[in-house]
Amino acid sequence: MCVGISAKVIQMKGNVAIVDATGAKRSVSAELLDDLKPGDYVMVHAGAAIAKITDDDENESKNLMEELLGE
Repeated sequence: MCVGISAKVIQMKGNVAIVDATGAKRSVSAELLDDLKPGDYVMVHAGAAIAKITDDDENESKNLMEELLGE
């Protein structure tokens, strides 16, 4: 099973996105996606942004993770 995590793009530096995933900021490759900009939400897997997602998708992912972690 593969796990991706949703994150919000905070800043772009060339083909690298600085993202915020539940408070943890990290750099991920953005080479797979075109036209990312701050404020976009992405699915991150293995250090790469693999898909753009909507605000609703991000909220659903966050709720599922909270449910799984018992928060």
